Amino acid sequence: MSGPAPASLAALGAAIASGRRRSEDIVGDCLARIEARERTIRAWVHLDPAAALAQARRRDAERPRSPLHGVPIAVKDIFDTVDMPTAYGSPIYAGHRPVRDAAAVALLREAGAVILGKTVTTEFAAAFPGPTANPRNIAHTPGGSSSGSAAAVADGMVPAGLGTQTLGSVIRPATFCGIPGFKPTYGLVPADGLKPAAHSLDTVGFLLSDIGDAALLLGALTPRRDWQAPLPAAPRIAVMRGPAWAMAQPETVAAVDRAAERFARAGARVAEVPPPPALEALREVAWTILCYETCQNLTHERIAHADRISPPMHGLFAQAAAMTVDEYRAALARMSEARAALDAAVAGYDAVLTAATPGEAPRGLEATGDAVFNRAWTAAHLPCATLPAGAGPNGLPVGVQLVAARWRDAELIALARWAAPQLAA
Repeated sequence: MSGPAPASLAALGAAIASGRRRSEDIVGDCLARIEARERTIRAWVHLDPAAALAQARRRDAERPRSPLHGVPIAVKDIFDTVDMPTAYGSPIYAGHRPVRDAAAVALLREAGAVILGKTVTTEFAAAFPGPTANPRNIAHTPGGSSSGSAAAVADGMVPAGLGTQTLGSVIRPATFCGIPGFKPTYGLVPADGLKPAAHSLDTVGFLLSDIGDAALLLGALTPRRDWQAPLPAAPRIAVMRGPAWAMAQPETVAAVDRAAERFARAGARVAEVPPPPALEALREVAWTILCYETCQNLTHERIAHADRISPPMHGLFAQAAAMTVDEYRAALARMSEARAALDAAVAGYDAVLTAATPGEAPRGLEATGDAVFNRAWTAAHLPCATLPAGAGPNGLPVGVQLVAARWRDAELIALARWAAPQLAA
């Protein structure tokens, strides 16, 4: 059973800026929670308490640089960090020390954040899971590939964490662990220094205690500092049940129905909208593109270290080996055409309401769950948010997903902030 969620990034940053709290004390609280729970949850691959406290003391000695000054953040072990080992979830890179920070890490440091440590990722942010358990029930998966960041936030070890999404690796683990998650528009946050899986899909995202903190993180990670946006008087929300809606479990169907009813009761204009063919096309081509590009990007590893790569990853390589360049080019072209069609389909709405996962987190740690309700939206390059929306038959969290048009990240955050209390009511 997870503990209480830590205060939001915004609340902690404000407390530090006002002098009511010190970064050193906040980091100390996080480390105490980790000490008490890590043997059970196994969310971290690198943690140096002395170094984390030293970072915090340096922040306490400075004037605040940003709203994130002095606030601890976890970083998925797929991002390069100059002062911490980065293994990408693979024994091939055990003890590997990058020579520079990933761009997102460097920007967080520039904003004054404390990089608390590195969290578990699946192997190369793909399918083979690490040891992390779901804090809501340790017999169940936390999802992946951003397993450690999701579990650490859900267990109250840290207020937020960096993750990545290539198919569903932010939205799915956030949903399974019962916390908010946010995947920005593709390309909005720099991916330099991130071990690439599929470069046409890879997106930096956030695992959060509070969905509003996505605005603070975007403010640190992009040239635009203010990501606040006004909420429409009557938000236009399209309920889109697809693709693959037949895979939605009863708890997910109920969560989407309940969310639509509550949003309408709160003043939103909610309409059932059939999924356009473009959505199914995107779901189909996403896997082709992922396989082909991952095989390309891991060429060295699959040639020089084949014996240290998992069977699931070898299976992905085998699928890619059966593909031709023309098939890959056709998939990219189809993705581009379908993306434009989907842009037109969602343009008339402030958000799309849909499923985040098929249902509760599956039992067992051997797999991380199905990204069937994420891959099309990721291939569309649209911003996505997931919010907790109740529980399923086993008492595990269920969530719903909100999706907006490309580059409407600020508007999506505003809508998600409005939606969160409606779902909690």
